[in-house]
Amino acid sequence: MLDTFLATLNPMLTLFICIAVGYIANKTKILPENAGKVMAKLETWIFCPALSFSTMAKNCRPETLSTHAKNILLSCILVTFSLTISTLLARFFVKEKSAERGVYLYALAFANSGYIGDPLVLALFGDVALSYYKLFCLPISITIYTWGISVLVPAGENKSNSFKRLLTAPTVAMLLGIAAGLTGLGAIMPTPIISALDSLKACMGPVAMLLAGFTVARFDLVGMLKNKKVYAASVLRLTVIPAVIISALFGIKTLLNLAFGMGIGNSVLFLAFFAIAAPLGLNTVVFPEAYGGDPKTGASMTLISHTLCILTIPILYALMIELFGAFTI
Repeated sequence: MLDTFLATLNPMLTLFICIAVGYIANKTKILPENAGKVMAKLETWIFCPALSFSTMAKNCRPETLSTHAKNILLSCILVTFSLTISTLLARFFVKEKSAERGVYLYALAFANSGYIGDPLVLALFGDVALSYYKLFCLPISITIYTWGISVLVPAGENKSNSFKRLLTAPTVAMLLGIAAGLTGLGAIMPTPIISALDSLKACMGPVAMLLAGFTVARFDLVGMLKNKKVYAASVLRLTVIPAVIISALFGIKTLLNLAFGMGIGNSVLFLAFFAIAAPLGLNTVVFPEAYGGDPKTGASMTLISHTLCILTIPILYALMIELFGAFTI
């Protein structure tokens, strides 16, 4: 168990160091004020699409579609549980229906399954596992860019078309990668293109964490650390909610296997774990700020949850190994 904990702790510390570097870079003015916007565009238009396309083009095959379909079914169930739990819990943090309740609603429903989950799965298990993880997270991404964004935009503001929000560069790149993998084109890509994509996708995790650190550095550190409600929300997000959902998915998976002989293995529980046990992302900062709301609560959530997850993810993952065996694809 200790070996598993330490193996997972290493990539978590690497990502956290990148957050610290981004924070220091902002505070010391090493980077210009618009560096955050530049890093965000690099992530959205280059690094994330490179990771999505490359992973799916190389590893998505017709013979794996049945497993992916079962995993996506479990992912849809996960989303249903997440939305139900967050709806019930958010009102305990903010009594009245308001923009701040929307921040808690989003934070309790969704973890940073992309910017934390993607590099962590890639570092621990490699490309093949990441391709399974990316498809598992597809229902989560769809819900984030539809319902999720709508709860972060203050009431009365103009909300852009949900379908357009789904057509992000990473999503389009993933769909193109799936097409390339299923048709066999991914297996015959020229070596220079493969090397370029591998180099670009390696930047995704570190730059995302630099961006997180750079963004939270714009807010008062002491003030962010004093928000007691955020600690409670972060503990729920990082420990309690994953434990409840993983337990529920294990029960449902077992029932489906017994009733219908679906043959769903425990690997889907690990995919779910990395999707829901991650810390809070930057959407709780970006969208309230863009629409005139208060981004301080979201910034506090980002800082506190990213700090706590350095320990919670390795501990819970080691416990997952003890309960369900090693993660295999």
